[in-house]
Amino acid sequence: MRIVVCVKHVPDVQAERTLGESGYLVRGDDDVLNELDENAVQEAVNLAGGDGEVIVITMGPEDAVDGLRRALALGATSAVHVCDDRAAGSDVLGTARVLAATINRIQEDGPIDLVVTGMAALDGMTATIPSALAAHFDIPALTMAKKVELDGTTLRVHRTMGIHDEVVEADLPAILSVTDQANEVQYPNFKAIMAAKKKQIVELNLDDLGLAGELVGTAGAATKVNAAEQRPPREAGEIVNDAGDGGVKLANYILGVMK
Repeated sequence: MRIVVCVKHVPDVQAERTLGESGYLVRGDDDVLNELDENAVQEAVNLAGGDGEVIVITMGPEDAVDGLRRALALGATSAVHVCDDRAAGSDVLGTARVLAATINRIQEDGPIDLVVTGMAALDGMTATIPSALAAHFDIPALTMAKKVELDGTTLRVHRTMGIHDEVVEADLPAILSVTDQANEVQYPNFKAIMAAKKKQIVELNLDDLGLAGELVGTAGAATKVNAAEQRPPREAGEIVNDAGDGGVKLANYILGVMK
């Protein structure tokens, strides 16, 4: 079984995040593998078993290779890094084009049975890449899975959508996105971390993928940031002493906020 996992190198969610003058998210030394993508890698490793192949792919600047190394330490077999300045500023549509072209490039060496992603990237939180990839390949997308089952070539997922629990299935090939409830990530030991340094990472650019510059990056983006400003500092809360009328004061406060 050959599985591709799409991952992203993102700013640490614990760090302060800002947009630069260009409208791009400012990235720094504390960038990490998207936490929800760790569940995607783990699920792919679980499904592939000992005989399968798990290929991790990402699009990003040079330091995005650190995210790939992390994924390799989690058990992925190999990785592909699409690194090209012309791809900077890509929105979901441009990113999906690059990832789809990368998957097509990988399929030159053999068919892909499954493409796995995390439920969302913690920088943009659009959660639309799985559906965009499904549209590119015209295959089913089973998204937001909290439990995954594979029965031969039938993929079955359990998920919660709003207040409803669902069980949906489709035949492979398919797109799968998993939540952080899908599995328990097996964090790598020292041996796995050292072994990851020896695993192959192939670097590609847009020319290798046959993508014209106007299809990706800011040139191909259907969305853009018109303006951005810092979030105002948090103000101190108001302390109300309850002298028997605390409920009335609370109700009046809520009414004032709702006006």
